[in-house]
Amino acid sequence: MAESSISFFVEKLYDLVSQQALLYGAVEGQVRLLRNELEWIRQFLEHADAERRYDKMFKLWVNQIRDTAYDAEDAIDEFISKVERKRQQRFNNLNFLPACVVLPDKLRLVNELNGRISEINIRLEKILINKRRYGMEDLRAYEPGSSSGIATTSERYSNQMVARKEKRLPAVEETNVVGMKNDVEAVKGKLLGGAMERVVVAIWGMGGLGKTTLAKKVSNDTDVQHDFSCRAWVYVSQEYNIRELLLGIANCVTTLTDEQKRKNENELGEEVYKCLQGKRYLIVLDDIWNTDVWQSLSQYLPEELNKSRVLITTRNQGIALYAHSDCHELQTLGEKESWELFLNKVGSAGLEEFKEKIVEKCKGLPLAIVVLGGLLSLKDLTRDSWLKVLNSMDWHLSQGPDSCLGILALSYNDLPSYLKPCFLYCGVFPEDSEIKASKLIRLWVAEGFVQKRGKETLEDIAEDYLYELIQRSMIQLADTRVDGRVKSCRIHDLLRDLAISEAKEEKLFEEGENIDADVLPTSVRRLININQTISPHLQNSNLRSLILNRSPIDDGGWVFLHKYPKLLRVLHQDRGMYGLKLSGKIGELIHLKYLCFSGITWRIILPPSIGGLVNLQTLDTGNDYIRIPHTIWKLKQMRHLNCRGGRISSRQSMRERWVEGHLGVHQMTNLQTLYLEGGDWLKDNNLGKLAHHLKQLKLYLYSHLKLKEESFRSIAQLTGLQKLKLLTDNFIESEGLSTSTPILFPGLESFSHHKCLYKLHLLGPIRKLPEETTLYPPNLMQLKLHYTEMEEDPMPILGKLPNLRNLRLLQGSYVGTGMNCPHGGFLRLEFLQMRLLKNLEDLSVEEGAMPNLKTLKIEYCEQMRKFPDGLLQLKKLQRLNLYEVSQELMSEVLETQGEDWNRIRRIITSQQPPR
Repeated sequence: MAESSISFFVEKLYDLVSQQALLYGAVEGQVRLLRNELEWIRQFLEHADAERRYDKMFKLWVNQIRDTAYDAEDAIDEFISKVERKRQQRFNNLNFLPACVVLPDKLRLVNELNGRISEINIRLEKILINKRRYGMEDLRAYEPGSSSGIATTSERYSNQMVARKEKRLPAVEETNVVGMKNDVEAVKGKLLGGAMERVVVAIWGMGGLGKTTLAKKVSNDTDVQHDFSCRAWVYVSQEYNIRELLLGIANCVTTLTDEQKRKNENELGEEVYKCLQGKRYLIVLDDIWNTDVWQSLSQYLPEELNKSRVLITTRNQGIALYAHSDCHELQTLGEKESWELFLNKVGSAGLEEFKEKIVEKCKGLPLAIVVLGGLLSLKDLTRDSWLKVLNSMDWHLSQGPDSCLGILALSYNDLPSYLKPCFLYCGVFPEDSEIKASKLIRLWVAEGFVQKRGKETLEDIAEDYLYELIQRSMIQLADTRVDGRVKSCRIHDLLRDLAISEAKEEKLFEEGENIDADVLPTSVRRLININQTISPHLQNSNLRSLILNRSPIDDGGWVFLHKYPKLLRVLHQDRGMYGLKLSGKIGELIHLKYLCFSGITWRIILPPSIGGLVNLQTLDTGNDYIRIPHTIWKLKQMRHLNCRGGRISSRQSMRERWVEGHLGVHQMTNLQTLYLEGGDWLKDNNLGKLAHHLKQLKLYLYSHLKLKEESFRSIAQLTGLQKLKLLTDNFIESEGLSTSTPILFPGLESFSHHKCLYKLHLLGPIRKLPEETTLYPPNLMQLKLHYTEMEEDPMPILGKLPNLRNLRLLQGSYVGTGMNCPHGGFLRLEFLQMRLLKNLEDLSVEEGAMPNLKTLKIEYCEQMRKFPDGLLQLKKLQRLNLYEVSQELMSEVLETQGEDWNRIRRIITSQQPPR
């Protein structure tokens, strides 16, 4: 993995040398010398055998090289910070003088940098001499065939991805898992049969057997879903929090208000108890490690005579027995099932002699088989290629008794250098958590793990990285977007253990709880979670990333936010905290690329100094209460600005106008994501100037803003948009249009040129849906309408959209009483949700409509008295959610006899409890 760290730094040195304005005199030569030497070392490390990586002498040498590279990076970053700080101080002290004034003390800083880099070059040369002195072969024996190893790696990877992009992602629920049929039936029998009392059923067995996969298969079974009207799934893991587990259960079985979400553990437990009372429920508690979990949760799960069930998974049989559960032990796969699972991953063509030996060494562990199959699926189908893997297996398995861990280590070592830090970084997320793909990708980019590749965006390259890790089964696919791309992922806990262990060995990141409170090592580059005893030591550290994904320390511990580590690159806070005021000194963090406070659930105050974060790429507040200073527009490197409901302050000093010109969103020429409240910044067609880059736009356009239609007509120019959400509480003022003019949304007469737009969410009144389908985005896949107050039935028009797969008609979207889905309409629709349509009485589905519908949700449509007969013909319908509908409708569904009605009853996933 060290070669990955060096690769990133070598690229940084390339960029630094090209920026002649930063370097004077001999320092440029020293930097070039360092860059060239590290490039040779990177090439050598990339070609080193896996066995060598575990040699103690070799590891010592690699650690010394990596530490030297880190020291060089510190020296250069500190130099850049000092120069920028001097520049800002000079600008603030001089009235109306341009920022380009030569700093008189810059020469001193350059000389200081030159001295440090010279010392580092001398130290590096001594390390290389020691390598030869103690018997390791010559470094340059691994001379690459290209003068640029970075280019070679990028070119090789690009060629691999051309073929790989044609492959489909695996299904979210692993359909190729074999050997579980008997297990599924056994656990189903325990859930559906037996006593009327509440029963706990436990699936237990060693790690890597597929306990979670089995639990998912059982809970998603149509018979199980039909039998339990109320279901919840929560991941427990070793780092559990009872309040968060209760919150997870509550979110599955009811809709909580913001006030309810802020309740303490006991209050939340009472809410869960009341919600479950009187209902037949199934609660899945996945991955329990501690008996205290069951002891704490069981009191909030009603014990009634209605055959409610709790399903737990655990590695520890003692925990299963403690819960007085009906146990099911999951065994390893037999020879036949192991072979079938392996072939599902690698295909069936040739080399059977090697396949049999490889499968035998996996000893029936599904995780080992799947991960190894992912490795081999990307190898050439040649004897030499597979023999090398088989020999590597023998070596890895000889290092310890645990075959699964040995095979996982083999798969990790087989990763190309550009993927290793990306995989290890997944260990920073909590155990069993679902990782949002967009967040993971933005963090990889900010951390510098993604190498440039032609004219592609770094985010697109990072998405390719994610696809390859999924293809290799190093990361699991959790959910997909409507366009088939990755929405979220997770990492198996055994692979996460491997990632954390390797990351500590490679000094990629450290857990805060493992750090001595009195001494923060300078070698720590990234910290995961901290406590109050550590925070005072952060200011003078060389920390690059601080990631907080647990419940935060108390307010007093947040003093470190006023004393930032000066070289910080990533600051991520992802757990609940009420309110945050950032210090004005945050503007001194010129290396900061990623700033996220999505876990803050109240007001955030951003200081004007945020305009000093010249390298910031991502700002994510995820908050409804935030005022953003106008200096935000100075941040020309910004790629993702996500401030839900954030309002821009329009004040701008005369000095800023003179030096910077008129500040505005048009200066953010790298912007890809923008979530903001509308305002004066929308005028002058500023937004339209981002047409070539902006991919996601979410605007809050409220009537008190008094925006005219022309002030945001520039949206029509954003033809590269993929996702668009527009929210308004009233009609936007429109000149020259009568109320009968059919437009999809005020100010946007047509979306016909938005060929990339696949997801559209409109919240606010619509005069009338245009009947001409050419006015809609031609490739629209998902449409969500909210408070649109349509009076005419929208289904005949929307049914003509050729690519629509997901349609959500939410509260207030339609105020009429009847809907009709016509023959031949919605040919590709797979998901339909109708929620809180208070006036809807009749829904009819003609023959030939919605032939591919898989999921239908009818929720809080209490005026519907009759179940649509046309739904009986939908043979592909797999899930039907009926919630808070009339008693007449539910009685018809539950009591009408016939084969089609029996099928409908089997696929109901949620129903109103009997009154």
